[in-house]
Amino acid sequence: MSEKLALIIPEILLFITTCVVMITGQWPLRAVRQFTPWICAIGLLAAAGVATATPEAVGTLFPTMIPYTKVVIAMVGILLLLLLSGTVDRDLEADVDKGKAFNSINSNRGEFYAFFMFSITGLMLTVSADDLIWLFLALELTSLPTYIMVTISTKEHKSREAGVKYFFLGALGAATFLYGFAMLYGAAGTTNIAGIADHFATHGVGAIGMMGMLVALLGICFKIAAFPMHFYTPDVYQGAASSVSAMLAFVPKTAGFIAMILLLGTVGWNSDHGLPSEINAMLWIIAAFTMTVGNALALIQRSIKRMLAYSSIAHTGYMMVGLIAGPGQPGDPFWRNGIAAVLFYLLCYGVMTTGVFAVLSALEKRNAQEADDIDDIRGLCKKYPALGWTLVICVLSMLGFPPLLGFIGKFGLFSSGISSGNIALVVILGLNSAIAAWYYLGLIAAAYLDKPGDSVSTVTVSPFVSRKVAGVVCAAGVLILLVFSQPLIEGARHAAAFAPGVAAEVDHTDAPDAVEHVGVTMKDHQD
Repeated sequence: MSEKLALIIPEILLFITTCVVMITGQWPLRAVRQFTPWICAIGLLAAAGVATATPEAVGTLFPTMIPYTKVVIAMVGILLLLLLSGTVDRDLEADVDKGKAFNSINSNRGEFYAFFMFSITGLMLTVSADDLIWLFLALELTSLPTYIMVTISTKEHKSREAGVKYFFLGALGAATFLYGFAMLYGAAGTTNIAGIADHFATHGVGAIGMMGMLVALLGICFKIAAFPMHFYTPDVYQGAASSVSAMLAFVPKTAGFIAMILLLGTVGWNSDHGLPSEINAMLWIIAAFTMTVGNALALIQRSIKRMLAYSSIAHTGYMMVGLIAGPGQPGDPFWRNGIAAVLFYLLCYGVMTTGVFAVLSALEKRNAQEADDIDDIRGLCKKYPALGWTLVICVLSMLGFPPLLGFIGKFGLFSSGISSGNIALVVILGLNSAIAAWYYLGLIAAAYLDKPGDSVSTVTVSPFVSRKVAGVVCAAGVLILLVFSQPLIEGARHAAAFAPGVAAEVDHTDAPDAVEHVGVTMKDHQD
């Protein structure tokens, strides 16, 4: 138990922070309420600091993944936190400024920031997961708060509609991968992830195990917005406030990819043939369709948030190339390690996409509505240079323009795909990157080359300065992190160290005899 607790101290700190936030967010004194985001930031910084000293997770498939990944989560979490100011309780606080008494029953600040912290905590718990039950609960803790955050992020009906769509489709995705988990347990006789890997290595995956893996991966495709579980993405991104859309672009996607990495580790990446052929074929098809559908539909969008939603789908397809490539051989450099490429690209994508959404959340039209149409950003570099250049730099990085951070991240995906022999998939990745250039350069041209139009004249900067600060920090991060890319790359490579064949000490004493008997019967039937 002490070893387990040592691995989840960052999550414990975040939970304590969340409990405090639920109280301060409802405090009668405005100064205390306004300090709530600072409490969240302190908790995230503390979690990041503790995560750097997290010991190796002995007996797991990826024993060194936790420190690097949790630090990345906390750092991107702080950037996302800067965007949340003013998302809820804006009118309530304005009434308080006019002399109206504060009524906590009408306030959503405490719950909103608590849900944000719960989701980040769930994401970190996903990284720590060594058991299917733990993994399921962590994924749901990551997702459930986001359903409510989407719904209450604006006062418009489209937010409620987006929240309902997101919830019901999320329930479908959860039921799907949970059913896959049940079949994996039936095939291996244990829910311990390393124990499942040990069983599959000794006895083979078998029909039930293979079906369970395919169904589980398909369900998790909802979390990462991959084809064919991607349909909710544009409606939810457009319906939610830009600050919440930025969170959706990083948090559930990262949780989904971490879960896929852990599950795929149970069947392993053979040096000669990669993943088992059935799994490889399914992921190959999903990756190709995901990046192609995402980019093709992004071309016809005028709503920037819908365009970014389809772009998010396309980036999911890019990262799936790294999943298929696998970790390579022990000691392989970064450019041959697909899992390291995925972990590093999640960092790049988190910074880049948060920067773009920060610009959208910092621009407001009449009635405090956020900018969303392409016409709203025409001539942005001339009218608001800081926001305009933030948009240009972050979009160029998402395009993979050298020598920005996104180029380094995409290079890892290309090179790992080539080294693993997935040449056709890499060609599709290259073609889709070229397609993406059309709408990315369209955004850049609107902000940098076009003259401010009538729509831009009605656009103003949000009074919440932290949103503008978040965008500028992200743009600076795209440039500064490039200088420190080598340590980050090495950190990702170290985090992706794969330990196949680990002898997991699985305790089956708590399992009912009947369930154990079913597991043995299934195994005998497969044999």
